[in-house]
Formats: sequence, structure tokens, C-alpha cells
Amino acid sequence: MKYWFRKTFKHYLMLLPFFFFFSLFFLYPIIKGLNISFFKWDSVNPAVYVQFQNYINLVKSRDFIISFTNILKYVSITVPLGITVAFSLALFVNNLKGPLSNFFRSAYFVPTMMPLFLAASVWRWMYAPEVGIINTAIQALGLESVNFLKNPSYMMAALIVVDVWRSAGWNMVILLAGLKNIPNDYYDAAKVDGANKWQEMIYITIPLLEPVLFFVIAQGFIFALQVFDAPWLLTLSTTQGYGGRLKALLFPVMDMFGRAFGVYKFGEASAYGFLLTVLIIIITSILFIVRRKD
Repeated sequence: MKYWFRKTFKHYLMLLPFFFFFSLFFLYPIIKGLNISFFKWDSVNPAVYVQFQNYINLVKSRDFIISFTNILKYVSITVPLGITVAFSLALFVNNLKGPLSNFFRSAYFVPTMMPLFLAASVWRWMYAPEVGIINTAIQALGLESVNFLKNPSYMMAALIVVDVWRSAGWNMVILLAGLKNIPNDYYDAAKVDGANKWQEMIYITIPLLEPVLFFVIAQGFIFALQVFDAPWLLTLSTTQGYGGRLKALLFPVMDMFGRAFGVYKFGEASAYGFLLTVLIIIITSILFIVRRKD
């Protein structure tokens, strides 16, 4: 035991700074936030212990139901659509050679590098009624102008387009790296056996790309469940009014932010955060369980 301690102590001592800062800036805020979720606290008056009342108030609130309904719709569409677009782009770029491949790879990745406030401003202009480039094209076809960011029937679709546009380049680069690691020998053998492009994709590309696909899917779910900045900027939300018309773009993180800094219900906001965290853990666990069975 003493020999093991002398041999390993210096190694654990080198890790001590990491664990110190990890505990201080990660574990402590989580524990503190969980503690606050059981108190009624506005950051001014003394906190009052209310047990599970914050969680009960949340579940019963109308905005909570709307936000989770919206997030389920959003995730069920944007994750599969975004990954499909990214995978298609990765296949396209992977088949290109030389400077052309580098050009398209860079071009598709540019939206990911663009600051979100700038991207939101560009899309707000494109979605603008009457003068926006999209509505100009619609009117040129003889159709009526659409207010994409004010009409609840179109607001979710408008957000999904922006999200897929921004995330496709990032996922494309990850999937492209996975495609580059698949040996060409498999495709050569498949061609000898008479396999077509579709069969190569089903029996070679997708199975060998599965670890990368799983990472992209899991990351897509986690990011989508925490969506905040894009809908907040597109609807010009503030802490006093957010989610757009009829709360069509109200999501959990937005509602949590509004409860904390709009009406100063930090206890409810903390409870909101932990309910969302539990949801993310459940969905991620399901993905791991399904993958393990496969």
C-alpha cells in the first residue's frame, strides 16, 4: 500500500489543479443550483424554503407546457433533417477532388463560423415581408408575401431552416472526417461483386460510419434541446417578452432565462434547469442503450 501511494501520489498531485477548478467552477454551481431550486428567492429578499413547490408551479404553468411542446416539435424535425443534410453534403464533398473539394468544404463551414447575432440579422432581413429576398422571390411567382417571423404557422419552419443552415457545416466536417477513414478496399471489393452506389452506402458507408453518426446524433439532440440564441434573436425577445407571437418560438432555456432575469424567480429557474437536464440525460441514455443493443 505504501509503495502504491509513493508511486501514484505524484501523478494524482499533478491532476489536483484540474480537480480543484473543476469542482469550483462546475460541480459547486450544479450543487448550488440544485439547492436553490428548493427555495423561493429573488436575489434581494432572504430565500424561503418551499420544498418541491417550484417544480409543481413549473409543471402547472402554461408557458412550461408550451415550451416543451415546441421543443419536442423542434427536435423531432431539426435533428433528423440537419443530419440528413450534413450527411448528403459530406458525401458530395467526399466525391470531389483537389481545390474544388477544399472550396466547397470551406463554403459549407462558413455559416458555423459566422457570429450568431450577424447570422440572425441576415436571416431577419431575408425573412422580412415585402422587401426580404425570400418574399421577393415568392412575389415574383405571383404569390402573397409571408411574414415568416410573425405568423405562428411559419415561425417554427423559419427557425429550423436557420438552425440547419448553421449546423450542417459543422456536422459535415465531422462526417467527412469519418468518410475519409473508410478504406477504399471495401468499395473496390464491392464493385468487383457488382454492388451499386446505393448498396455501397447501405452495407459499407453507414455501418463503418456508425460511431461518427452516433456522435453527431447525440450531439444534435443535446444542442437542440438547449436551443436559445437563434429563436431569441429572430424574435427580438427581451426578458419582459420572449418567444414571439403566441409563444410560437418559446423554448425551455428561453423560459428559464425569462423567469430568472425577467421576474426574478431564481428558484423556479433553477428547477427548470434541472428538469431540462434530466430530460437530456434520459434521451442520451436511450441513445446509448439502443446503440449498445445494436
